[in-house]
Amino acid sequence: MQEGVAAVSVDAGPAAVGAFVVYILVILAIGVASTRFSSAGISEYFVGGRRMHRFVVALSAVVSGRSAWLLLGVTGMAYARGASALWAVVGYTAVELLLFLVFAPRLRRFSERHDCITVPDYFAARFDDRSGALRTLLVAVILVFMVGYVAGQFVGGGKAFAASFGLSPTGGVLLTAGIVLAYTMTGGFLAVSLTDMIQAIFMLFALVALPAIATAQLGGPGPVLAELAALDPGLVDPTALSLGAAIGFLGIGLGSPGSPHILARYMSIADARQLRVSAWIGTAWNVLMAAGALWIGLVGRAWYPDVAMLPGADTENLYPVLAQQHLPPVLFGAVVASIFAAIMSTADSQLLVAASAVVRDVYEKVLRRGGEVPQRRLVLLSRLVVSALVLLAVGFGLAADQLVFWLVLFAWAGLGAAIGPTSILALFWRRTTRPGVVAGVVAGTLTTVGWYFTPVLKARMYELVPGFAAGLAATVVVSLLTSPPPGAEALVADGTEDAPPPA
Repeated sequence: MQEGVAAVSVDAGPAAVGAFVVYILVILAIGVASTRFSSAGISEYFVGGRRMHRFVVALSAVVSGRSAWLLLGVTGMAYARGASALWAVVGYTAVELLLFLVFAPRLRRFSERHDCITVPDYFAARFDDRSGALRTLLVAVILVFMVGYVAGQFVGGGKAFAASFGLSPTGGVLLTAGIVLAYTMTGGFLAVSLTDMIQAIFMLFALVALPAIATAQLGGPGPVLAELAALDPGLVDPTALSLGAAIGFLGIGLGSPGSPHILARYMSIADARQLRVSAWIGTAWNVLMAAGALWIGLVGRAWYPDVAMLPGADTENLYPVLAQQHLPPVLFGAVVASIFAAIMSTADSQLLVAASAVVRDVYEKVLRRGGEVPQRRLVLLSRLVVSALVLLAVGFGLAADQLVFWLVLFAWAGLGAAIGPTSILALFWRRTTRPGVVAGVVAGTLTTVGWYFTPVLKARMYELVPGFAAGLAATVVVSLLTSPPPGAEALVADGTEDAPPPA
């Protein structure tokens, strides 16, 4: 065990760098190989032509929602808080299982019947949004929060490069953005989903192998728990948190039904009946990765009792430091690759969602409504938009001073509160109206932002919970006070077949 408070230095050797470079080359090769398929049209570019395999969908949906938040944020939080960090992963694991089993099949069938390839597409078809006002509102919300979300991934990449290879954080942000841009712009959804599958395997291996080895070197779980109890008995108590904190942590799961990059996975599967298999594969992956991240935080606290022992006294540097100190160089390179797997599996998905919002929902469906636009032109424009969004996210990321954990959670909350309750009600409640959805999106967004920037409220509870509740209440109340357009209620799927669209 480490003694004193001298910061641990990280010196990655050539073997570690080589292993990481090989991983990056494989990812870029997948992007290049997928270019021809993804260039056929925007359905292929944004949802893989709805041909994705159940295993690919399961892993892609799971890892695209985890990001650097799991590997850097949750490990760091478990280091600081101890076993009570458990509740930060329970909520999303349970909610995403339900989404796979209940929500996803209906969304998949509806999206194919009405040719929806984006979340705003779905809302526009469900509520006969001929003016484009609802579609434009959703695009604005997606762009605002997605840029912050992607910026959080780039910041995580900068930290990982700095802690692992000694680069400056700025250089790490730029390098991360460059790698993500290269294969997302060329390969589209197919490349993103296939690389997500590979990245999920990398992440699971690293999150299981690292804590197992670090624990064994301390003599097993018993000595680790004893050391933690000696430092602070609260570190081994999963109930050592306030009621508000517990609700907030569990409420993290409310962001999943409002995350367009997760919903796009459900829309991409080849057969809606296969989503049940995807549900159990994805849930198993979620449980194993979460357990590994939590135990890394706990065993890391036993190895480095004082946060000053970590580079920059930053708990989010624990994961790469622990790996470098306790794994052979090649495995350390694999662990660093797993960090970037988490970052890229989320950033690339979010970039595609944001680009689709601009190209499909604004350019094609609003600005060029009623006109024919060649598919290849739309794909080219999509690639240009991806490039522009990367530049915007890089600028935001370089200016941000927030921790990855909280930067990502804010963006997750904004999307979850605005789109989560409205998407659920629109899919399952026939009485939902377009004005109700508009009210829900606005109420969820404003409540989330207002709560976040009010210190006394933010200290009591995670902003997603009140934001989601506000969005849900506003949608229900306004829907009851307004009338849906003729035939709109028939657009709610009955669980097996969609009713005919309105005349």
